[in-house]
Amino acid sequence: MTRGARTAMCLAMAGAMLMSGRASAQWLHLPTPGLPRTPDGKPNLTAPAPRGADGKPDFSGLWQKSGDKYYNNIAADLKPGDVAPWADALYRERRLDFGKDSMQTRCIPRGPAYTLSPYEQTRIVQTPTLVAMVNNDQTHREIFMDGRSLEPDPNPTWMGYSVAHWDGDTLVVDSNGYTDRSWADADGHPHTEALRVTERYVRRDVGHIDLRVTFTDPTVFPAPVTVPMVLELQPDTEMLEFVCENERDRAHMTTIERPKEIMLEPAALARYAGVYDVDERGKKHVVTLTVAGSTLQFSYDGEPAQALVAFSPTRFSWTGTWVEFSPGADGSMGILLRSVEADEQGVRRR
Repeated sequence: MTRGARTAMCLAMAGAMLMSGRASAQWLHLPTPGLPRTPDGKPNLTAPAPRGADGKPDFSGLWQKSGDKYYNNIAADLKPGDVAPWADALYRERRLDFGKDSMQTRCIPRGPAYTLSPYEQTRIVQTPTLVAMVNNDQTHREIFMDGRSLEPDPNPTWMGYSVAHWDGDTLVVDSNGYTDRSWADADGHPHTEALRVTERYVRRDVGHIDLRVTFTDPTVFPAPVTVPMVLELQPDTEMLEFVCENERDRAHMTTIERPKEIMLEPAALARYAGVYDVDERGKKHVVTLTVAGSTLQFSYDGEPAQALVAFSPTRFSWTGTWVEFSPGADGSMGILLRSVEADEQGVRRR
């Protein structure tokens, strides 16, 4: 399992979460047919994007998104007041519960949040009148390109309804009809059944799709929220199914006292700023911490920075992963990342 399902729920506090094991590859010795290659036989991921018989870019392939910043928090770049007060209050409550009522914990489809998730692979199959997106958790989307419009009053579903059209070489997908029982992101921003999602796909080259996703839901977000994503081709492999089997463990997450978020002064946060070398069972990572206003910003292996939530002067949460600091008498600073997957320890570079 990739490291950030980031335990969308912090079970350092609540018992173990069980998921079926997931391998990351299949048919390892069968190269992807038709993929351009460099002279040494490796996939040429920067070659020009392929096109179909109609001359339009062909998005077919096995893809995975990179980075979890917006999947964790769709409002990561917004300012105070850019989220309706009722929605912000519900988001903060859910965040303090470490996702115990999230789609992941309950083993149900993620709905619109799936559009942002980097933790599953998606097989895109493109035809002139239909684009199918098949996900390894057994969910799927049918995106109709036959000229139909979205229904004005759709029957709500988990994955919504989608239609698409071309804007030059950009594939524009419009979706609605999401049940409000799903969340907009992993941390818990809500949405209403009025939510409209617009995705704009641009295949930059063989190995990359640039995606911009716009969430429009005036009851939650006074202005539309647009976030960027990148999809990376997964060459020379096939996906395996990933079936969630942890629903029975949710009860163990309701027996703890909800922690209390605290606010720390910038000067108190500044003592943790710097670059840390971290070890995960022999695998090396780099963690960068900076201060922005009254928040400590956390970047893991160069990914976009995300705000940590403080629960004590030395203990923070990164979407369910504990981040703990241990100052040394000699001025050194240690760091511990504690999650279901593994503990990671390190020290700040001098």
